[in-house]
Amino acid sequence: MRRRSCLLWLGLPALPCFSVLAADAPALLLANVYRPGMPLADYWVSEKFDGVRGFWDGHTLRTRGGETVAAPAWFTAGWPAVAMDGELWAGRNRFTHAQSTVRQQQPDDAAWRAMRFMVFDLPKHEGTFDERLPALQALVERIGQPRVQAVAQKRIATDEALQALLQRTVRGGGEGLMLHRGSSRYQSGRSDDLVKVKTHEDAEARVIAHLPGKGRHAGRMGAMLVEMPSGQRFRLGAGFTDAQREAPPPIGSWVTYRFRGTHDGGLPRFASFLRVREDMPPR
Repeated sequence: MRRRSCLLWLGLPALPCFSVLAADAPALLLANVYRPGMPLADYWVSEKFDGVRGFWDGHTLRTRGGETVAAPAWFTAGWPAVAMDGELWAGRNRFTHAQSTVRQQQPDDAAWRAMRFMVFDLPKHEGTFDERLPALQALVERIGQPRVQAVAQKRIATDEALQALLQRTVRGGGEGLMLHRGSSRYQSGRSDDLVKVKTHEDAEARVIAHLPGKGRHAGRMGAMLVEMPSGQRFRLGAGFTDAQREAPPPIGSWVTYRFRGTHDGGLPRFASFLRVREDMPPR
């Protein structure tokens, strides 16, 4: 694990600052955010599944953060020695079930029966996504297990059609859409080769400190100081329940927050806590 030291704002004690992911985390393709005017004819479109990112390296199932997933042996039985990138998903509006199931050290067979591995890419395939897609579909067909599914992909030509599909997906309980550039090769990091389309923006940040509350929140957490992957920090004080203020996400953990645009310096506007990312555990 790479780490660097830094001092906190507001006179708080020094704590280590951590790099975004563990050194042994899989090198995954990450998504940028959709911007109107992007050349949609270059992209495939699929549903964005609200689950836990899963990476099968050909032998072991791991999370985005590099943690080994303690899935039952039967869940991965018969999977090929081929790297697959996908989402461990329990269905629409069932993120909590997916997250709690994946993070258990002793797998719960009944909980895993509701899980599916939604495969959307082949990281080690050297072709373009246009070429990887039929190879992925053929691989999943050979696996022949209902719990392993190839994510359905389609083409959409206009922003109007994209927004209409987004609204239908969200009304049906979906999280959003993903765009995957057909001509792109699989490479790790964030780029426009993969783009998410949602009705709101969200991102992840690491908890650096708990800041004391005032007034109604005196004696408990008022806000968290969080650090973005860029190294920028801001106070996250909205979106918490009273119970979460009494027992806030631990320092070092990753959280997801919603926001509406950014300031000129890149910090999020109107940021609000959404949930803890337990597939990206503290190190």
